[in-house]
Amino acid sequence: MSDAVLPISPMPPGTEQPAPTRKRPKPGERRVQILQALASMLEQPGAERITTAALAARLDVSEAALYRHFASKAQMFEGLIEFIEQTVFSLVNQIAEREGSPVDAQAGLRQAGKVITMLVQFAEKNPGMTRVMVGDALVFENDRLQQRMNQFFDKIESTLKQCLRDGAQVNGSATPTVDAQVGASVLTAFVVGRLQRFARSGFKRLPSEHLEASLQVLLR
Repeated sequence: MSDAVLPISPMPPGTEQPAPTRKRPKPGERRVQILQALASMLEQPGAERITTAALAARLDVSEAALYRHFASKAQMFEGLIEFIEQTVFSLVNQIAEREGSPVDAQAGLRQAGKVITMLVQFAEKNPGMTRVMVGDALVFENDRLQQRMNQFFDKIESTLKQCLRDGAQVNGSATPTVDAQVGASVLTAFVVGRLQRFARSGFKRLPSEHLEASLQVLLR
């Protein structure tokens, strides 16, 4: 018995096959597609400044179609930054909920290490986003975008400081705030350096390289 196939209605001789109609995206779907395409283009090693013309060509739409969803290219990058912020800080909150308040200095160090590990894993899975996080993709864009990413890492540093300070206080440190500030600053510089190396090596030097051993040194 032959394989079953869907029936096709015969067409009169000389009749051309009608062109397939393009499916209209659902509300909000095109916006997500634009951001996905931008992130994908940023993943190309050595990618130069991305223009709206190139982005439109990637999506097979007009530049005008892009501007129906975003007022400017800066707003498109803001969409990526919002994704980074929402994802990372949602995961930070999950770590805090699972770990609870540090009961000693070691618990604070472990919690800080988990935040660093999460951030490194996020960057490794999202190379295009990494270029945004370290500012490589923002060099020729609006200054407010870089300022927003600076604020992102300031918030990461504050999160790490809180982890370390809570542990130091429980442990009876005479200067828990100072100790925590120094430790958080070092950890933040470490993770930013790892992400920069990842982006500038064309994504060849993974930020998770020897991560556990590195954290053991940093979190002594």
